[in-house]
Amino acid sequence: MSSLGGGLDGCLRQYGVFRALSCVKIPSSLTFEEAATLPCAALTAWNALYGISDKTLKPGQIVLVQGTGGVSLFGAQFALAAGAKVIITSSSNNKIATVKKHLGEMNVLTINYSETLEWGKKAKELTGGRGVDHILEVGGDKTLKQSFEALAFGGSIHLIGFVGQGNGSSITGSEIVMGTLMKSACIHAVLIGSVEQFNAMNAAIETHKIKPIIDKVFEFEDVKSAYEYQWSQQHIGKVVVKISQ
Repeated sequence: MSSLGGGLDGCLRQYGVFRALSCVKIPSSLTFEEAATLPCAALTAWNALYGISDKTLKPGQIVLVQGTGGVSLFGAQFALAAGAKVIITSSSNNKIATVKKHLGEMNVLTINYSETLEWGKKAKELTGGRGVDHILEVGGDKTLKQSFEALAFGGSIHLIGFVGQGNGSSITGSEIVMGTLMKSACIHAVLIGSVEQFNAMNAAIETHKIKPIIDKVFEFEDVKSAYEYQWSQQHIGKVVVKISQ
């Protein structure tokens, strides 16, 4: 509740004073605009994949990310850098095509969930029936049923958000309990991450030369348009407000 930029204002400004123990150095490989995408979306994705010591992402595993927003695409980039495989869901074939250009046609599998309502079963089919090891769950109660369907035995569902839309029915408490038991699932609640995790993530970004996927950059004076564009859900990856130096 004390995080700036969430419940409290304090980040959309040219200058600020912050506690040193809460700050990290910007990766030398990134611009200010690229680095501005990291504190929430990237760190959330990193915490999901590396936040539990005995459930960390391993090479060869399969990661499913929901949608083409910032958290999901950072998750896909981190997974690919670690030698994992990626499945991306989206309701837009145009967004799917754009993401493949960024990440590589051969690197990711995709599912259009507006065309394939039972996308959990489809994801499991794409893994040869085994299921996926990690799911970045940003949809919430509207997508959890399909996430459990897609999950491998012993896999992890990382609860991040609740932006799910569409005709899917909400999951019940008993269904969550039964799904967790039947899959021996790890349910991981993710709320951004720590300074320690941030530093580890930045080291990985520099080592693997990962570049954030930025859809559009707005000038500081045009911040209203930036928010309107974000809310329109046209973007892929991150929307950035440039603060003049």
